[in-house]
Amino acid sequence: MTVVRVRGFKIFRDRHGQMRCYHRETGRKVDLRKAPLGSAEFFGECARIAAHAEAVREKAPQPGTLDALMASYFAEDHFLRLSDASKREYRMCADVLEPIRDTPVSAIDTPLLAAIHDKLAKKHSWDKANRVRNFLIQVFKFCIPKGLISKNFAEDVIKKPRPKDAPEAYRTWAFEEVQTVLDAASPQLRAVLATIFCTGQDPSDALEFRKDQVDDGVIWKGRNKTNVGAAIPISKVLISELARAPAHDAPTLLASSKGTPWTYDGFASAWQRLRTKLEKDGKAAPGLTPKGLRHTIATWLREAGRDEREISDLLAQDSKVMGLHYSKNAALARKNRKTMQVWEEEYERRLKEAEVSNQQEKLSNPHEEGPSNG
Repeated sequence: MTVVRVRGFKIFRDRHGQMRCYHRETGRKVDLRKAPLGSAEFFGECARIAAHAEAVREKAPQPGTLDALMASYFAEDHFLRLSDASKREYRMCADVLEPIRDTPVSAIDTPLLAAIHDKLAKKHSWDKANRVRNFLIQVFKFCIPKGLISKNFAEDVIKKPRPKDAPEAYRTWAFEEVQTVLDAASPQLRAVLATIFCTGQDPSDALEFRKDQVDDGVIWKGRNKTNVGAAIPISKVLISELARAPAHDAPTLLASSKGTPWTYDGFASAWQRLRTKLEKDGKAAPGLTPKGLRHTIATWLREAGRDEREISDLLAQDSKVMGLHYSKNAALARKNRKTMQVWEEEYERRLKEAEVSNQQEKLSNPHEEGPSNG
């Protein structure tokens, strides 16, 4: 019998007398039933597996490069514990740096990073350049103790200032905009937007609210970004909105049209389609974002005279005073109920103002009511 050997592959007869073939480096199997040993199909399959392994090897981070530093950080427990939104943000930053991933660590210094920072600001935006800078600060911070880089060279790169004519980030929504968007959204998307609007939580947090986190009219949850605990009273407005949503068996409060928990990407895609349509139809002004709804509840409370401490407690913003960390604090819940009551009063006030405004508009434009029957 002719002995067949292929470099990089292990060919042997198993204990049952069957011939086997595996790629040594990757462990990938050659199916000898489809590609008999020694046939043209066999050698073709071996070549395909070897080429794939070579491509993967070339793509892998090279030791002593910026790519290797980023890979090291992505394996850190610190990164793995971040919220899904933060992970996506950092992965995006790594993708932006793809063209220079093979830069040797020995060549990395502050002047080089400052030049890259300037180039990113021109090619993309001042904001994206600053986000990449912040990402590199984290990467270098965790690589220094491992001896992979000597200094955090990104810290000395000066952040790009916000342009004076730049639109407000995550601008607050007008009450009429809230109504317009909710009315135009699908039942499932409406429930998500209403939950963000009524709780002031980040979209990534709101999507993860679970049914078992609701106790006595309060949602108990730690915020993904800060890990600061949240005691969020469920307002009458939110109760009404959730009652409109289709019933589902998902463990989360909110579910997609499939009846399963929302993914952030799925929500973002659905929101993008709705926003684009509303802007195209002239029903929504540019600049609306789900995170802007979080700012909206804070703005309303501030205008109603609530102080920063009360607002921060309700929104689960990090502070030295706030220390819930997933434990149920009854005093905080009572305090937040009072704050939420103020928000509900603001909601009712703005709702009445909108109704009066709509009525006055109808009276001033009687021809829009259509022909009379008289």
